[in-house]
Amino acid sequence: INEVADEKGCSSVLFFEARKRQDLFLWLAKAPDGPTAKFLVLNVHTMDELKLTGNHLKCSRPVLSFDAAFDNQPHLQLLKEQLSQVFSTPRRHHKAKPFFDHVISFSLADGCLWMRNYQLVMPLDKKKADAANVTLVEVGPRCALRPIKIFEGSFGGRVLYDNPEYISPNVLRRLVKQQKAGKYSAKVQQKAKRREHEAANPMPVSDIDQVFKDS
Repeated sequence: INEVADEKGCSSVLFFEARKRQDLFLWLAKAPDGPTAKFLVLNVHTMDELKLTGNHLKCSRPVLSFDAAFDNQPHLQLLKEQLSQVFSTPRRHHKAKPFFDHVISFSLADGCLWMRNYQLVMPLDKKKADAANVTLVEVGPRCALRPIKIFEGSFGGRVLYDNPEYISPNVLRRLVKQQKAGKYSAKVQQKAKRREHEAANPMPVSDIDQVFKDS
């Protein structure tokens, strides 16, 4: 991947890794020296799926909005710097438009990094954008990124940060299977106990039960 990035003249890499056709991971790397952040991608919703009304021009400059919590911890500060370098427009880029018409928002909640894309909509009767008259309309796509690890190098190297709250999707699926198996085994044990109880405590024979049999 570093060789491909070097051939294309790219210093930032977004690599999506799919495993078992159900787990999606995102590698956010600075090539070729690093650092690299690895995320588990959750709650992915595409633009076609959402059918939102927002829209913005291709190659327009985005305004990056970060949650204030990014400044609280060192690893979050590093992620903020990486995201700024990846999603911001390079200076004097020949394809970039000289204006801003959308906002990319990064917020933190429930241990995940939530990413949203909004269009800046200004009333037609206004010539200049103002915070009082500009509204945001979501464009999409949207997703949530759960941090896993931050490596010193590009796609490897010494681990700078390891999320202690991260649980692998394989472990979660195994726990779900164990819970289902536990419910089934509990039902089997309950039925076995019921049969043992009935065998140990038989119903007494009533004389009334023999009335019709004798006749």
